[in-house]
Amino acid sequence: MTKSLGALVAVLDYHGVSVDEFNAWYDTEHIPERLRVPGFLSAQRWLSADGQPVSVVTYDLNGLEVLASAPYLAIAGENFSPWSKRIIGSCRRFWRYEAEQILPGDRLSPEGAGGLLLIAMNVNPDAEEEFNRWCDTEHLPRLSAVPGVLAARRFRASQGDHRYLAVYHLQSPAVVESEAWSKAIETPWTHSIRPRTRDRMRIVCASYRRA
Repeated sequence: MTKSLGALVAVLDYHGVSVDEFNAWYDTEHIPERLRVPGFLSAQRWLSADGQPVSVVTYDLNGLEVLASAPYLAIAGENFSPWSKRIIGSCRRFWRYEAEQILPGDRLSPEGAGGLLLIAMNVNPDAEEEFNRWCDTEHLPRLSAVPGVLAARRFRASQGDHRYLAVYHLQSPAVVESEAWSKAIETPWTHSIRPRTRDRMRIVCASYRRA
């Protein structure tokens, strides 16, 4: 059986932080620092497509054990750099997820995507089995077939405010406004599952282009 990949997803609402400094921190320190840790396979930056100061960074990991390794712990949490502590402490909100990729399990983030959709939610315990079956057999397969969807993956979080994440790489943010996307998500099964989910977070992003 192929080993499942892990993911680290960081969402920052950076209202109150200088945009130039925020980008400099991520580009010159925070991401390079993590990519030097063995087991970090990739890092991609995204910004909210509606122009709000919301940042998403997705990291592919060789496995969740990477986040318990000595090299990572040396730069994380209480061992954040002074710059990281100051930037993150100045942000309005910080969501952080440690997650295992459960479908397809071993897919890396594709390169060259112009957009990203991040969905996070919790599920009522009595609906969790059906929720997973719906995601695996209907929802993700239908969305994967929408023109402009480059990759569709879902994750189960072991750390974070939401238990389930779905990450869609898109040709552009406009894909989620297309007629094909709307048709793919509106099914009877979807309408049955949706009321049994809660705490839903949806962020449509555009790829960050470093100046």
